[in-house]
Formats: sequence, C-alpha cells, structure tokens
Amino acid sequence: MYRGPQVSTFTEAPRSMPVGVLPVDGIHYNVHYGQPAGMPDQAAMPPMKLEVMTVKLHNPLQPTEGNLAKGKERFETNCSPCHGLSGLGNGTVAHLLHRKPANLMTGVSKNLPDGYIYGYIRNGGVAMPPYVEAMSSDERWDVVMYVRDMQHKFASESAGNTAEPKPTELGEHRAATDEATETYSEMGSDSP
Repeated sequence: MYRGPQVSTFTEAPRSMPVGVLPVDGIHYNVHYGQPAGMPDQAAMPPMKLEVMTVKLHNPLQPTEGNLAKGKERFETNCSPCHGLSGLGNGTVAHLLHRKPANLMTGVSKNLPDGYIYGYIRNGGVAMPPYVEAMSSDERWDVVMYVRDMQHKFASESAGNTAEPKPTELGEHRAATDEATETYSEMGSDSP
C-alpha cells in the first residue's frame, strides 16, 4: 500500500486575522499582546443578575440628539414589533404573543432604574428574548435613553390633557346639568 507524504499540522497558520477586524463595543473581547490601538483593554463584563445590574449599572452616555436618534432607530428595529412605536405595548405582533408586552409609558418600567431596563434588554425576561447579541452595550444604553425620553414626553402630554376645563367648557357642562335637572324635576319625582 502506498502512503503519500505526511503533511505537518499547522506548519502554516490556517488563517491570520487582519488587523482591526474584531468588533468593538468595549466589553466582550480578550486583551492580547499585539492588539491594535484603540481596542478595549478591559476585562470582559461578567454575567450579572438583573438585581445586581439594577444597583451597579449607570448609563455612561449623555442624552445627546445623536444618542437619542440611535436609540430611536434601535427601538424601532428591535422593540417596536412588540411594544409599538409609542411604547404602549400595542406592536404589530403583540396580538400573536402569549403574554401581552409591557406598556413602557405607564407601566412599572417608568419607575425602575436605568440599570434594570438595561439588564432586562440584555438578559431578556419572562417572555422577552435577550438582546445581548443583537445590540452592543452602547446601543442598549441608547435604547434606555430613548425610552426615558418617550416616557418624559408622554408624561408631559398626559399632564397637558388633564388640565382643568376652560370656563366655556364648564359653562356648557353646567348648562347641560341644569337642563337635566329641569327634565328630572318635570318628571314629578319627589326626590330633589
């Protein structure tokens, strides 16, 4: 039986990665010798439970127009199918889900810290899938900022809608009440 020449394993590297092709979001990558400048040099963020994230994590980004625009884009892409464009839990696929999506404007989430919302996006929840692979760390913080901005605008609009009625509206209401009273008294009831 003929045996061919033996090829030494890995005499030549199977593939060498070009410089600067690793994704960069600052938390997932190992630090190694010869790492290109500008790459993250911090250790990977350890897995955290939601309760720990609530206490320890704070948004490192500022709510600039650019960050809010990025957050809006991520929200519309990843969150709006379930939560809706306005965050009211009325997205296009909400009727297909076993559990109704949370209302982000009036629900519990408006009173929770930013770290909790970030952790919920990252790790997922009861019926929500994790977005740890779909969004980078900064993108998740952008979404948290955008949701907070929407909540603030929703609260402002709601406060504007619950203002006291104008005097003309009050007058019309009184006139309608007076007519109802007259109609009631014309029925011949003994009650006032």
